[in-house]
Amino acid sequence: MKRLMLATLALVLCVLPGVAADPDRAGMSVYVGSYAKDSEPGIHHFKLDFASGALTAAGGTSGVTNPSFVAISPDKKYLYAIGESGGKKGGAVVSFSIDESSGALKKLSESVSGGAGPCYVTADKTGKVVLVANYGGGSIASLPVSADGKLSDPATFVQHTGSSINKGNQAGPHAHSINVSPDNKFALAADLGIDKILVYKLDPEKGTMTANNPPSVDLPPGSGPRHFAFHPSGKYVYACGEINSTVNVFSYDADKGALKFIHALSTLPEPVKGNSTAECQVHPMGKFVYVSNRGHNSIAVFKVDEETGKLTAAGHEPTGGKTPRNFGIDPTGQFLIAANQDSNNVVVFKIESGSGMPKPMGVEVSVPKPVCVKFLQR
Repeated sequence: MKRLMLATLALVLCVLPGVAADPDRAGMSVYVGSYAKDSEPGIHHFKLDFASGALTAAGGTSGVTNPSFVAISPDKKYLYAIGESGGKKGGAVVSFSIDESSGALKKLSESVSGGAGPCYVTADKTGKVVLVANYGGGSIASLPVSADGKLSDPATFVQHTGSSINKGNQAGPHAHSINVSPDNKFALAADLGIDKILVYKLDPEKGTMTANNPPSVDLPPGSGPRHFAFHPSGKYVYACGEINSTVNVFSYDADKGALKFIHALSTLPEPVKGNSTAECQVHPMGKFVYVSNRGHNSIAVFKVDEETGKLTAAGHEPTGGKTPRNFGIDPTGQFLIAANQDSNNVVVFKIESGSGMPKPMGVEVSVPKPVCVKFLQR
């Protein structure tokens, strides 16, 4: 009987979302990238309390100009940040070690992004390569990572070409994000300027990328793809259209690295002049997709049909500030934290398990020009 009770308890801990790993015991850090001078703290560190949703300041890191976007290595030992600086060689990509007990950052290395205006960085699933998207230059690059977290110069640099129908910001390429496929075989890059998601074969051992066949998928003209996310099943990809305020749904063939457009929905309840989308994420349980609206200043929520990947609109929640850029969903799927760039605040929401709607917890902290939110659970 005792063994049966223990087995039942173990099963419950495994299937209940957010219970398998005890965040209070393990500790949950939140890192916020922002726009800041190199002499100012640009990467802000907080501790998240899972009972109250409170964010407690745990430190800040300076030394990088405009570390607006950050990423954490799969082994949780390193943090990578872009530096949105100019110059002929483009911006910077910087690596930091993460102190295991305190979460404090220590600069390890700095390399070039290969192009102007880096805006996005991520690490592959082996931790051997860092990928960066350069908005200003319309390019992407891959940087090999040594065993101690230090970055090499780009091993691959790809210059995108082309344009689309919106002459304001689609006169040329503008790579806006890059992520790896669930099996780590491909790197996918969204380019706002040419209305494409481009696909590359990824070689983590060499730290290189080569064009896939098929090389890309088209979005509806004038979409302006910005950020995208894979469904946990690996069968679907969701990308937000920055320019036309849409969420775009694709099926994904993991063997071929091929995307197929399914449909698109508006992220707005009604037209809002000047609105643009910024972030797109899928809930860890795979039942909901979230997109941030800048202008409407909201999080749009969509329900996922897990048989087809299609979406239906579920509602909107104000972000408690102005111009929500990136937002983060914690690994347990319980919290959404939004970074409101133009109101200088970061706001905590609790995600309702049934509806998927994020509800404000009355918790916010002041951060100058926050952009990116990343979680680290030990």
